[in-house]
Amino acid sequence: MKKININLAVLLTLCMGFVCCSKGPDMTLAEIEALSKSGNDYLLKQTVYKPLENQTFKSGKYGGIWNDTILADPKTFNQLIAERDGSSSAIVSETLDYLVDYDASKREWKARIADFKIETDEKNNKLTVHYKIRDDAFWSWYGKKEKVPVTSDDFVFWYNEIAGDSQFNSSGYAQQWCTMSDGSQVHIECVKISEKEFDFVFPRIVADPLLSTNMSLCPSFIFRPAKEKGGAEGVKNLFSANCDVKTIPSCGKWFISEYTPAQRIVFSRNPDYWEKDENGLSVPFYEKKICQIVGDMNTDYLLFKQGKTETYTPRPEELKDVVENQKDDYTVYSAEGSMGAQLWSFNQNPKNSDSLFYSWFTNKKFRQAMSCLLNRERIIEQTYRGLAESKYDMFPDANPFYNPDITLSYRYDPQRAVKLLQDIGFSRGADGIMRDSAGNKIEYDLSIASSNTITNDIALVIADECSKVGITVNIRQIDFQKLIGMLTATYDWQSVIIGLGANMFPSQGSNVWPSYGNLHLWYPLQEQPATDWEERIDYLYNEGCYTIDKVAAFKIWNEYQRIILEQCPIIYLTRSKNFFAIRNKWNQENFYYDNKNGAVLDWVYLR
Repeated sequence: MKKININLAVLLTLCMGFVCCSKGPDMTLAEIEALSKSGNDYLLKQTVYKPLENQTFKSGKYGGIWNDTILADPKTFNQLIAERDGSSSAIVSETLDYLVDYDASKREWKARIADFKIETDEKNNKLTVHYKIRDDAFWSWYGKKEKVPVTSDDFVFWYNEIAGDSQFNSSGYAQQWCTMSDGSQVHIECVKISEKEFDFVFPRIVADPLLSTNMSLCPSFIFRPAKEKGGAEGVKNLFSANCDVKTIPSCGKWFISEYTPAQRIVFSRNPDYWEKDENGLSVPFYEKKICQIVGDMNTDYLLFKQGKTETYTPRPEELKDVVENQKDDYTVYSAEGSMGAQLWSFNQNPKNSDSLFYSWFTNKKFRQAMSCLLNRERIIEQTYRGLAESKYDMFPDANPFYNPDITLSYRYDPQRAVKLLQDIGFSRGADGIMRDSAGNKIEYDLSIASSNTITNDIALVIADECSKVGITVNIRQIDFQKLIGMLTATYDWQSVIIGLGANMFPSQGSNVWPSYGNLHLWYPLQEQPATDWEERIDYLYNEGCYTIDKVAAFKIWNEYQRIILEQCPIIYLTRSKNFFAIRNKWNQENFYYDNKNGAVLDWVYLR
């Protein structure tokens, strides 16, 4: 049985009562797993499991300041620009709202800022989604009494004139089109009916129209004049990072009331927000949310230990300390394995065709070999302290087309990896170095976000496993925003570890999975599918989006998953268990935490 050396400090994190020595013992994976489980059980018994299912929220009360952190400054407060910047998008979204929401527990859609009705014309193969905006939805400003009703223009303008205008390169552009049976692309029309009503008119019946029409809104009375006067640049220049944040309107739960670069951003509760408890009090209940800009996760943890923040999501190496020090100060909640998982991918963009790695990465057997060098069990034990599980499937189990029988066959097996490499002319010399058929040393970069210590630990395992068969992997820690630019604009990366969220629906990721998507990670924006298998994926994705019959749809999505798991353009890593600590000064009757909804905080209030 394969043996690995594990540092004793890791074991002490998992279990108590072991005597320290200078060198970790050699243990089998089975022994490590058993030891980890005993420590895991000890930790899990000290946490609370409280998922959001069909509970109703109790009435709250106003008061209190919520102290939080963010890792980076926003690059913009413009929602168009923020599409490509995670930290900015998270901040801007606090001032916006969505048409509808999906209840993952009930597996059904529910209205948010608009009611909806789906009308299907089977005779003519047409479908229309009718939306009607709430009467109590308003745009307003911090410190002002002025209120502007949310209207259909706020959606129709953004859909047609911003997301639907190719010059803006919006991530929403790709999902505005239907592929017809003859292969042609026909636009989904967004039509204003009245001040409060608008329709999405589909040129053919689709399987999940609410998913493709759900969107946040924009203040059209600001964005429209900017476009009319200054075109695309006029829109992009709105609400830059150095603007007066009090000029930013909100129809969401929060106003952005203060921003001090590199220090903090302050949100103030929007008293006009439409979502209210049974006593008419709008959520959230705390008056302000102050987010310190901390720069790294270590500072984030230090602030929580000092009692200066309300919540914390512990990293694996911190979990034992966080759980054991709860006392009366805070409570730790636990959730099942995350719906999403980080992934490992390889750049196949022909822009890099002169580079050695291009010929390697575009070979299916090379990618399969890398998958066989991915030691997930080692990652789980060393990085997640056993509190994770391998991800061998593509869809999470909450996806309606999840099939437990469809899993990755290229699992950890170094001998198989070497055989796959030999099949494509690679060989390992007497010096232990793996080379291709032309004698070139197999060496490439693995880019990761510099702010994520867990990803760094994962990358170290990958690099070490690859070195055992003579392959050199150089870990490159890169600022997250620069990394995003490399993936979406310059394409000057080699391999990468990143997360793309969870496919709760098979048709999610219209800009990721089809070859023409601007986030088709390994080779985006293809004019024509570069490979036969990508052409087939495009076809299956399109057919699945338009297939109403569940039995027929299952066959489509089954083949779709099998191809991706066979071709290995992306290789999923692990699903970690989740933990979340919240201060006990907050009444937690309305607090829920699970892997589908995350931490539900809007209804929390001071004791």
